[in-house]
Amino acid sequence: MKNTTIAIDLAKSVFEIGISHRPGHIASHHRLSRAELGPFVAAQPRATVIMEACSSSHHWARKFQSLGHDVKLLPPLCVRPYVQRSKTDRADVKGMLEAWRNSAIQPVPVKSESQQQLTSLHRIRSAWKATRTMRINSIRGLLREFGIIFPAGASTICGYVQTLIENAETAVPMLLRDLLHQLVLEIRELEVRIKTIEKHLEALADQTPVVERLRSIPGVGLLTATALIGFVGDVQRFPSARHFACYLGLTPREHSSGMKRRVGRISKQGDVYLRMLLIHGARSVLWAAQSKSDPDRFRSWALELQRRRGHNKAAVAVANKMARILWSVWKSGKPFESRPQLAVGPDPGVRMPLRGDFAR
Repeated sequence: MKNTTIAIDLAKSVFEIGISHRPGHIASHHRLSRAELGPFVAAQPRATVIMEACSSSHHWARKFQSLGHDVKLLPPLCVRPYVQRSKTDRADVKGMLEAWRNSAIQPVPVKSESQQQLTSLHRIRSAWKATRTMRINSIRGLLREFGIIFPAGASTICGYVQTLIENAETAVPMLLRDLLHQLVLEIRELEVRIKTIEKHLEALADQTPVVERLRSIPGVGLLTATALIGFVGDVQRFPSARHFACYLGLTPREHSSGMKRRVGRISKQGDVYLRMLLIHGARSVLWAAQSKSDPDRFRSWALELQRRRGHNKAAVAVANKMARILWSVWKSGKPFESRPQLAVGPDPGVRMPLRGDFAR
């Protein structure tokens, strides 16, 4: 039926389904097992299937789309206010149907298998890096109890510890030396795994032309470019660069009323991992710009902002600017072109622009 909406509350083994033929009314409820869900949806006439964007939702969305249904994934945070009183599977289905009536809620795009392949590589790499950091901190904490302090930096810790273990005169018990050796081996194994994932990302990047264009932007490397392709998908769904920056949580949170407009800190909405990569990339832009004798206009603006507002605030502002440039380069299909500084004209008080501009 044309106006039929099927709401599915996803789970591991038991799925709650509500079928609605008109807004505000649920015609029937069904509680199915995992094996029964696919055949049940396949037997239904073409309809709008709505689900929360949660674990396994993209898998089911692709499967239901292949059956001819129009699938919409709703953000869970937008559905929760529509769940009244106690939280149950049936209440969640009702909340999804009510949230779907709100046209202001934007559905989450369904990820393809190639996108999820990229996101999986990034998530595994992040998990291994976190484990590596935990092992390094364990070594530092254990040896600090014996009065041994290592300099900052994770790249040299294994060499220092190995030298310490081989030195018989250090005040470290023999039993602890064996355990430290095992930790060093684990750290090195994790580093090999991380480099292997980065090689896989490089191979996938060579097959995606847009990654090369994104990497032409200062502060955008392999990780940031591939993560954007995997997590964002289609940039055409953002009507402007500001919408893209808002999606990444890099625009100020606003609390205004009447004639008073109050703008505060960034909203921190969207994906934390993407925002972290962009801010770290912005920090690299600031550090690299300090060593350039003739920085371009983008880097000059970043350095001036850092001088006035400090490093941290400037890094967030540069990340915001990078997000807007990313949208422009991604949407236009043209690589980034640096823009020289303004040249001083005949009148010292007037600055004349030189040729060159950001890609549009």
